[in-house]
Amino acid sequence: MPWECKTVEKLREEFVQAAASGEKISKLCREFGISRPTAYKWMKRAQAGESMSDQSRRPKRITNRVAAHVEEKVLEMRTANPGWGGKTIHAVLQREGYPDLPCAKTCDNILKRNGRIDPDESAKHKAYLRFQKERCNQMWQTDFKGDFPLKDNNRCHILNILDDHSRFCVKSLPFTSTRGVVIPAFEAAFQEFGMPDSVLSDNGCQFAGFRHGYTQFERWLMDLDILPIHSRIKHPQTQGKIERFHRTLEQELLRHFSFDKVEDVDARLQPWREKYNHIRPHTALHMHCPGDVYVPSLRTYPTVIQPVQYGGGYHVVKVNSWGYVRFADFQIYLSETMRGALIEFRPSDNEEAFLACYRNFVIAKFSALTGELLSRSIFRLTNV
Repeated sequence: MPWECKTVEKLREEFVQAAASGEKISKLCREFGISRPTAYKWMKRAQAGESMSDQSRRPKRITNRVAAHVEEKVLEMRTANPGWGGKTIHAVLQREGYPDLPCAKTCDNILKRNGRIDPDESAKHKAYLRFQKERCNQMWQTDFKGDFPLKDNNRCHILNILDDHSRFCVKSLPFTSTRGVVIPAFEAAFQEFGMPDSVLSDNGCQFAGFRHGYTQFERWLMDLDILPIHSRIKHPQTQGKIERFHRTLEQELLRHFSFDKVEDVDARLQPWREKYNHIRPHTALHMHCPGDVYVPSLRTYPTVIQPVQYGGGYHVVKVNSWGYVRFADFQIYLSETMRGALIEFRPSDNEEAFLACYRNFVIAKFSALTGELLSRSIFRLTNV
């Protein structure tokens, strides 16, 4: 029998015809090289009028298949929130009590299957070690989001303030310039949420005076007994949380719209901030929202800043109009922003240096031999 010239379907038809003509099944099975169960299977299919071709082995009913309405809901959520992954979408739908919800991994697979996740973009997001303060308002982070153009020929700078412990976005405010906006923005934040113990920023001119002295912002924070902290130069990892926040802001909002003017940015930004704080869960918070974790500070913003008072045990000198003080035969430059301030000079643990202190903070260290500036780092006196 020329098997190589016949299709499998043709051989099956010949087998069924031979069996129907009265040939013994055992003999036909040996001749066609098939088992008796296979023989009866094809005879049964022929009697039912079914095709002699191989049928799909895919199960007719998949018990754990995601319902169509669930898949549509996941895709709808992704469309409304382009920066959300499967884990975030799953957590939000779970909080809303959506029925028949699959696991977070399945939600992620739905997005991949429908081409909603860019593999190259996904590969950039690698897990990293997280460090955070132990309680809310122990430290806030702040920075300006990289500016972008508006249609009215201005550029938009968004100032963001984030609580380090809860990732709660305290303020997110757009401006057309960074000049003179930081203190009013923080004042509004303090009035609404109370004051933190410290504020971490980069070394931008809005926040840090660097080698040329101190900013009005730094002095204002110290007047409120808030420690100004600055990240290491060219080390953005120090402000990892707010850098990550900026990426989220870019992915979920800014890249999807163009804006005519700064007011249009604010109109989109504030609803997004509410969603970020109270709807969008955060992986670092075990899929809780920042608003679930954040608690406002008990340190209320004072209506009047109290004058400086020292204990009287050390020498106190007033800063002149040019930012200089005279101490121990040295003419020492502090900063023009400190003009009129009373500075207390204390000996350092190292007898060859002395400390310049403002209120509860050490603001500089000088050589007792030459008057040379040794350090301009700010830290609390309790840490001396």
